[in-house]
Amino acid sequence: MSFPSSSLPLAVSVGEPSGVGVDITLAAFQRRQSLGLPRFFLLADPEMVARRAERLALDVQVRTIGSPDESGADGRFLDILPLVNPHSEAPGRPDPANAAGTIEAIDRATRLVLDGAAAAIVTNPIDKKALYDAGFRHPGHTEYLADLCASLTGRACQPVMLLTGPDLSCVPVTIHIPLADVPATLTCELILSTARIVARDLSLRFGLERPRLAVSGLNPHAGERGAIGREDEAVIRPAVEILRTEGFEVVGPLPGDTMFHPEARARYDVAVCMYHDQALIPAKTLAFDETVNVTLGLPIIRTSPDHGTAADLAGTGTARPNSFIAALRLAGRMAGIGDAVEDSPA
Repeated sequence: MSFPSSSLPLAVSVGEPSGVGVDITLAAFQRRQSLGLPRFFLLADPEMVARRAERLALDVQVRTIGSPDESGADGRFLDILPLVNPHSEAPGRPDPANAAGTIEAIDRATRLVLDGAAAAIVTNPIDKKALYDAGFRHPGHTEYLADLCASLTGRACQPVMLLTGPDLSCVPVTIHIPLADVPATLTCELILSTARIVARDLSLRFGLERPRLAVSGLNPHAGERGAIGREDEAVIRPAVEILRTEGFEVVGPLPGDTMFHPEARARYDVAVCMYHDQALIPAKTLAFDETVNVTLGLPIIRTSPDHGTAADLAGTGTARPNSFIAALRLAGRMAGIGDAVEDSPA
């Protein structure tokens, strides 16, 4: 599919400063020309980033800019839009005092995309415990972005997490909740709204004219027609049937233990799963370094690496930037940066 071309840069939020977000951003910037990465700028504390580059012995110079349109003017420098709230440079040691800057980076990046100053946002991982200790009250990054977009636009949105890699794309219907709460949270209406958003955004963002959805069951063997739990027949199957009457190409509920082998994956574009790990375990197992987290259902394009802060690797120079690089590339393709491309979920 041909996407409209955009000359705007990507906005990258720094994430948790004690984690590997800074490391992988620096590593990606070093390889930007050889890999042909889209232009991006980082919302961060410039001094903290410069100290991390020195710690990692990376030949990366940082430059402070005043607005996104200044980014890329001198390709020798990693352009940074500075934060009002400073960040300490302490790899592996999360500090609630850094929370204000972490949230500021997300907020400002989101505003810049909504205002048309940046093409998309690529978010580095956050440490939810450090944010919780500072008063953060959202289940996760995805839910926070949805509430932020709703408050800025005045339009409610349902965030849908898509994990997409070269061999598999998965969506969890329920996300950051305890496993014990999944059966009560899982409703026919939630499955329907999630699947509709997935189908719409696969068409709008990825160019799939008629996306093929595979809906998993919740219980072992998809419930064995009610013998192993009632949710599959009482909640999931009715949702699948309604989606079919609405014209969607969808199958299910399918047993979770037989829908991820190669032959099964060839029959669908996205697996719609019932809970977080049912989706993320196969996606990350198949392609941990190439899988990207995309948030569907938002008025902006948002991608992210598929991993966490990896604080034990921060500052060591051993963190691999592959998933972050894939997130940059996918955000660029979705936003139409550079040449028109053809791309779709696995």
